[in-house]
Amino acid sequence: MRAGVFVGLATLDVVHRVARRPAADEKVTALAQSVTAGGPAANAAVTYAALGGTATLVTALGRGPVARVVAEDLRAAGVEVLDVAPDDDRGPPVAAVTVLDGTGERSVASVDAIATGFEPPSGLGPLVAGADVVLVDGHHPTLARAACEAARPAGVDVVVDAGRWKPVFAQVFPLATDVVCSPAFRLDDGSPAGPGLAPTVVVTAGGDPVRWWQGERAGAVVVPAVAVRDTLGAGDVFHGAYAFHRELDLEQRIRRSIALAGERVQATGPQAWRDRLGRRRR
Repeated sequence: MRAGVFVGLATLDVVHRVARRPAADEKVTALAQSVTAGGPAANAAVTYAALGGTATLVTALGRGPVARVVAEDLRAAGVEVLDVAPDDDRGPPVAAVTVLDGTGERSVASVDAIATGFEPPSGLGPLVAGADVVLVDGHHPTLARAACEAARPAGVDVVVDAGRWKPVFAQVFPLATDVVCSPAFRLDDGSPAGPGLAPTVVVTAGGDPVRWWQGERAGAVVVPAVAVRDTLGAGDVFHGAYAFHRELDLEQRIRRSIALAGERVQATGPQAWRDRLGRRRR
């Protein structure tokens, strides 16, 4: 069975689906709500597990009711959690998410990784060495750097989820085999992503073609049109599928990832999507 190690952020997502976003000093009644584990690395790990892989998430949860909800939700999704901060009282971040019913567009407010200074666990090196792939999102920079440094001598592929610039990327990009960027990603000097960040660079763009560079080769993969109902976590699903399908050539891997992300955006609500992924395994 394929094994993936995912290093980064786990949150508690409180999601409200609304017909329209409230104006300043206004209240609206939501059409639906859900409370679920979220975060870039966590969502990618859930996807990897749902596709049949063994997924371990290295993150900081801490203790308390919020941490327990996140941990239990992830374990129910088949993700093993390695908590580097089991005694920390701050707990994981809570993300307030609004999804617009008419378009599926999501808005997120969160403090991201509250606690970022935890040292890597002693077993991180062997865990990484025994994996097929490592994915880091940069939200816990000390952990991300340690995981990438352990992967390089072990010959383990490293995928970096580059949603937005984080200072640790200057250290982990040289260790990465793949950097997968959002359309809004910019380097610290303001320049867009492109060839040279890593041996393989992929840039997603929502419904527009996914561009890629690999060595001297470059290309783009068309994204089929689908009925978009909910974009929350769609990029994370792409990353999880991309990490899973390492046996495929690059364009096939991108197509598989596009297809799964396309399924995600057609499902209303994160729990409905995760239930669908769970049925794939049974």
